[in-house]
Formats: sequence, structure tokens, C-alpha cells
Amino acid sequence: MTSAFAALLSWCLSAPCSAAPDPGAPAQRAATPPARQDWPMSGGGSENQRYSALDQINRQNVRNLQVAWAFDTGESGGLQTTPLIVEGVLYGVSPSQKVFALDAASGRQLWKFDPGFNGWQPSRGFAYWSGGKDRRLLIGIMHWIYALDAASGKPIPTFGEGGRIDLRKGLGLPFESVSIALTSPGVIHKDVLIVGGRLPESPPAAPGDIRAFDVRTGKLRWSFHTIPRSGEFGAKSWPEGARERTGGANNWAGMAVDAERGIVYVPTGSATPDFYGAERHGDNLFANSLIALDAQTGKRLWHFQGVRHDIWDRDFPAPPTLVTVNRGGKAIDAVVQTSKQGFVYVLDRVSGEPLFPIEYRKVPASTVPGEQAAADQPFPLLPAPFARQKLTEEQLTNRTPAARQWALEQFRQFVSGGQFVPFSVGKETVMFPGFDGGAEWGGSAWDPQAGVLYVNANDVAWTGSVVENTGNENSGRGLYETHCSVCHRDNLAGSPPLIPSLVGVADRIGRTGFFTTVSQGKGRMPAFPSMRMDQLFALFEYALSGESKELSSGAPAPAQPKYRFGGYKKFVDPEGYPAVAPPWGTLNAIDLNSGKSLWQVPLGEYPELAAAGMKDTGTENYGGPLVTAGGLLFIGATNFDKKFRAFDKSSGKLLWEAPLPFPGNATPAMYQVNGQQFVVIAAGGGKNLKAPTGGVYVAFALPRPGVNPSRAQ
Repeated sequence: MTSAFAALLSWCLSAPCSAAPDPGAPAQRAATPPARQDWPMSGGGSENQRYSALDQINRQNVRNLQVAWAFDTGESGGLQTTPLIVEGVLYGVSPSQKVFALDAASGRQLWKFDPGFNGWQPSRGFAYWSGGKDRRLLIGIMHWIYALDAASGKPIPTFGEGGRIDLRKGLGLPFESVSIALTSPGVIHKDVLIVGGRLPESPPAAPGDIRAFDVRTGKLRWSFHTIPRSGEFGAKSWPEGARERTGGANNWAGMAVDAERGIVYVPTGSATPDFYGAERHGDNLFANSLIALDAQTGKRLWHFQGVRHDIWDRDFPAPPTLVTVNRGGKAIDAVVQTSKQGFVYVLDRVSGEPLFPIEYRKVPASTVPGEQAAADQPFPLLPAPFARQKLTEEQLTNRTPAARQWALEQFRQFVSGGQFVPFSVGKETVMFPGFDGGAEWGGSAWDPQAGVLYVNANDVAWTGSVVENTGNENSGRGLYETHCSVCHRDNLAGSPPLIPSLVGVADRIGRTGFFTTVSQGKGRMPAFPSMRMDQLFALFEYALSGESKELSSGAPAPAQPKYRFGGYKKFVDPEGYPAVAPPWGTLNAIDLNSGKSLWQVPLGEYPELAAAGMKDTGTENYGGPLVTAGGLLFIGATNFDKKFRAFDKSSGKLLWEAPLPFPGNATPAMYQVNGQQFVVIAAGGGKNLKAPTGGVYVAFALPRPGVNPSRAQ
């Protein structure tokens, strides 16, 4: 019996659901919905609104939700996937990226596709396309995009090379050395599949080109250079030759499409290296930008840059949401982008003009030799930030007197000046909200009935600094400092539970496991396929013993920047809890007609603290919300309590919660089959490295008279 199945069985036998008291009058029911409603795209539709018009499940009866079926993939490793549901079939992916189809009413498996290798990068979903009788799933599995027949799960041989295309090719580099993975699904407009990709955040990294492929043949239709080439628009925001030294500026978070206008909206991340930009002076278009492109040609229509010359890793972390707001009685189509800073940018969909004022404020200069921080940065005046912006002593933890005293002593050694304070050499600077947001990849949900945006947020502090780069890639230590210390820190300690410690890792997984993980990547760690065997041996010995061996090959090492990032450090107290006062995670409702915040509630809890009376702390959360016409807001996401919740979308009041076998670090989907409405979430965990992981899909529905819930396996 696998550990994942054992956990599922235990949960199935003891999974009561709890409900808050009846909130009062029932929601008004709309006309009877159709017999079946699908969820054919990761965000529900091309607008990425994560909204369902179904209202069979509503405020009055949500307390009666129960498990309709649960499907165990039989694997561990965690899930971040939003499944697709089309014509009564649910399409999902396992932790090792095996693709499967289920009967959406019962959870019974219909088919399974095994690519022949294990993919260990996270997969957040699929794209689905139909043309006549041709129906296809398009999914990224590591650096491949597969086109699978939706009826059988078999690769379509006329697509690409035997049913797949290799994303490593066509980026202007030897493809064997390119590290790229499609973790968020591409989007489709007509017969074009548009994708980005996840790239390393330190050199060497490929450029983050946005590419469009023919959905039938897999042939490249167009490519947009997010790091402009000489003569292209935006090239002057980079120094000459920067493209040859710099990668990234990639779309890893997903996109949205205005199908009527044929516009694709593409948010991008930072350029490499993330935290030291002396070799890429300038604003660095189109990094950290929301770009509107013609979906059929790739032509730039407009762009908005949220962070100029990013040296904080302030990627746009989520796909945008397409909305329609009311201004003076006039309906205006807009695109909404959330950010790690906790900002919400609301822009006209056609022109890119802000619908609320954005103020460009002077920000501090960098003290790091050679660095030239941008002189000013954009601050939206409305909506107000949905996460705290500057850490002060008053905001430090009060969990215990000892924890507070420790936090005070640490904090008084930090620099804490709010947003866009450059890191300094050897002194820790506070990032608040932290490197994981504010907003994260789960994205936002939009209620078109009320004009309200819902977004969940992390609200914990991290710190960072830059250090002099004394190593080189001709030694084990130099390789570690160049490629690994940015996440795992110079002392190998990492930042558990999100970033693992590497102390003793070589003993734990052995040389083969170490080589495989470094070469292929795993979880949030990118692959390093360009690393030679002698480099892998040197890196392994350094991780094993701390001994830094010189490489025997004598191959010349590439020149390294003078400074590098000193590593991600989460500001936690000695017992591992956030060293800031709660809430540590929130769920927010924002009226986009007025720009006003409607409500904010804590999201999640630590079970051991709640048992001791410290409830409603909120926790870090990954995965987004789903809003419904039935007056509900569904969300899992929380890292530590393994609960799936439903809130009243008007007030933020908790109406229902149910335990999951593992944390639901994914965004749910909603659908209807045979007149019955379901909400389904992938529960696998994976964001809390101290907890077990699995791969279970759980669907909830209202009980039907005379029908017992099924537990598919």
C-alpha cells in the first residue's frame, strides 16, 4: 500500500465536513442551468475569471456538501493542477506528470497516458482545443509539449515530432543546454497555441521568448522577443550585448485571451540574474511587464512595466484576469494584474491606459558597486494594496514574549524601508510582502455580477542581501555559490518548509539521485542540463563533505558577476512560525468599480496553534479562488491545515470547510454533469516540505436522494 493511498483511505474513513451556522436568507436562484456545464480552460474560460454561473450549490445548502468521489493517482510529490472538464470527462495529471481522463460524475478512470519518463516540474493544467471531430489536449511535460487525442489519450503523430514539440529548440542556444519547462498551461486563440515557460533565475538562462505554435501541426507561427534584439522596440532599455549575457523576462505564470479582439495578455518575470543587474543597466523591457500582443501575429499592441530594472525578483506571478468595470454608467473592458507587492493594476484592455491613477515615485538608489537601480517605480493609488507594505517593530510577532524579543533583536539589524529598497552588501533588507507574495500563481477570481475581484495573499516577511562573488565555476564551492546558494543559501540551510536544506542531502539521496535532480530539476528547482559530469562530481563532493575540489578538466569557467544574491531567508521565529504578527495569509475582496476594498479575512491556520487557542492566523497559501453565482467563494491553497473552504462572497464569512487528504495547493474547478453540480480540487500538498505529499483529486457535491457517494481509486 502506498503512503499516498494509505493517507487517502484514512481520510475517506474519517472525513466529516463542517459548516458554519446558517447565514440567513437563501441566495436567489437563477433560471435552471443547463444539464451540463464544462470547465474547459484552466481559468474557466479564456478571460481567466475563475467564475462559475452554476448555482445549484449556494449559500443556503453549501453546509450539506459531501465527497462525491476521490481519485488517487497512487503517487506522491504534490499537485498544483486545475483539471479540465469537457463533455462529462475530467482531465488531470499526476505528480509525475502522467495524464489521465476520468468520468467526471464518478471519478472512474477512462484512460491514462505515460510519456515514458517522470516529470518532476509542477503542472498547473492543460489547454484544450477542438476543431470538428478533432479534440486535443495540449500539455507541457518538462520541456515537451504533447498533443494528445482527448478520446484516447494517445499522442497525435502529425503534431510536431511524433506528437510533441521540444521547447528547448529555437531559442538561439544549443538546445541540449537549455533549461525550460512549461509549468503553466498555454492559451489557445483559434488555431494557435501560445506558450511561455519556466527558466532558471540565474545564469545561464535562455531568453523568455513568447512563442505561438500551430495547434494542428506544432509548427512555429510567431515568436515575440521579451529581451528585444537590436533595432526592435525596447532594445534601448538594455545595454548593447545584454541579450547575449542575459536570460529570463519569461512568462511562467500563464496568460489570458480576449477572444473577440484577438489579444493575448502576457505577464513576464524578471531578467537574470534576479538580484544584481550591473550587466543589464536600464529599465529592461519587457521584463516585469504586462504585454498585449496580437494573438495571430505576435505584434506588440501595448505594454505596461510594473517594475523597472528589477533587482528584487518581483515577477508578475499570476495570469491576468479580463473584466468589465463600470465607470460613470459606462462599461469598460479592462485587464487586471495582481503582483507580489500586493498591488492591483487595472488597465484598459485596448489601450493599456490605467483606469486608476498610478504614481511614479522616487525610490532609493543602490549602494552596491556597479549597480544602478531605477530612479522611480510605479505605485497604483487605487485599489489599495491587499498586503502590508512596510514592516515596523509594531508589526512583529506577539505569539510569545520570547518570540517577540527574538524578533525585535533580529529586526533591529535589518533594513526595512518598504517597497523597492535595493539590497545592500552583507546587510539583510526586509522584503514585505515576501518573495512569494502578496499574490502568487493561484491568481484571482472575478465576479461579473458584482464587479468584485477576489485574491488570496501571503503576508509574511523575508530578507535578502548581496554578497561578493568570490567563487568560480572551476571548483565545487564556486559551482554551488553560482547555481545553488540563491535558494539554499551559502550554509546549505535553505528556508524550510518551502526551500529545503541541503545539509546531508548527498547522504540522503545518493550520487545518482543528486545527479538526476540537478540535471533534470524537481519541484520549484529548475534543471541544469548544461552542467558537465566533472562539475556534477565536484558539486556532489561539496554538498557531501564541504570540500571544494578543483575541476580536473581545466575547462575555462565563464566570467561571473562581481556580486550575487546571498540567499532567500524567511523571517521566522526559533519555532518556525512567521516572526511578524498575523494575519500570515489572507483572502481579499476588492470592488473594481470604485477601487475600494470590501473585506479581508485570514485564510488558513496552524492546527497546533488553533488547538492552543490561537486561531485565524492565516497561513501561506498557494492556489487560487473560484467564485460562483450561488454566492460562494471556494478555495483550498492553505499550506498547513489541509482544508477546503467556502466563504460567503459578499461578506467573507466562512460557511463550510472540509478536510482534504493533503493540502489543496491548487485552484479548484466547477462543473455540472447529469444535472448535478460538482466542485473539484487537486489535493497533493508539496509546498510544505515537512508534510507528506500525495496526488488525489477530490470532488464534492450535494447529496442526491438514494445515491451513495463513491470513492474512486
